[in-house]
Amino acid sequence: MRDLNHNLKQLCKHCREGSYATQRNRERILTQIANELHAMGYRKMQAKSLKPKHIEALVQHWQDRGLSIGTIKNRMAAVRWWATKVNKRNVMANSNEHYGIPDRRFVTNEDKAKDLTKEQLSKVKDDHVRMSLELQKAFGLRREEAMKFMPSYADRGDHIQLKASWTKGGKSRTIPIRTVAQREVLNRARGLAGLGSLIPSHRSYVHQLRVYEGSTLRAGLSSMHGLRHAYAQERYEELTGWKCPATGGLNTKSLSPEQRELDREARLTISQELGHEREQVTAAYLGR
Repeated sequence: MRDLNHNLKQLCKHCREGSYATQRNRERILTQIANELHAMGYRKMQAKSLKPKHIEALVQHWQDRGLSIGTIKNRMAAVRWWATKVNKRNVMANSNEHYGIPDRRFVTNEDKAKDLTKEQLSKVKDDHVRMSLELQKAFGLRREEAMKFMPSYADRGDHIQLKASWTKGGKSRTIPIRTVAQREVLNRARGLAGLGSLIPSHRSYVHQLRVYEGSTLRAGLSSMHGLRHAYAQERYEELTGWKCPATGGLNTKSLSPEQRELDREARLTISQELGHEREQVTAAYLGR
């Protein structure tokens, strides 16, 4: 293994920040970056060798390849993490604009919602994975949240409580139980998990993640993050009384002042239920 690859792998091993998924994605991105630097002729690098020229070369390489703004920003975040861990934070500009990386476009008005039918669910053979998928659909949960979900802890009668250790960013949150369908899903989840989580006691999170990925792949399911989009869109119509822009509803500019205020309040509510801090992020789910 090359020195840089080894150094970055060790950094990831010893600095375990964020959820498991975040850690895994960070290590994957940094491994890819190390390989790209080697291919561009930067040989015998170590983690502490990071310089401005390396960052500029990487950004140019990514832009030449036509990578999306979101992908480039995710890679820059990984490089910033690397720079911080080796006390080289000053080699990077504070703003992505310095490198000619424009703001990410959250507003696409593209419907990315996914449905999950009984027929599709029946093709998922693992009981715990199938239950996690139902929770993702019913409450707009992220995959990791739905896998670590402990019904005996989370079910508070009129809402569910997510532990900080289950969530992205390590922030607990509550989501209301509004429908009979949600209550039925929770009752079945409790029956399956008992006092535990939706990760069977004989499996680790890593093991269950592989089972989840394999089970959904074999069932022909992909982009299950789209279940969160569907949840957000359903909640928006419930809270406002009209469809969101991503599903053919009026855009924000076409709303009356009273409707705009209701739109803003609905987006704030949905943002909180999805585990985001900013109302702006809802544009990715609802359009604008």
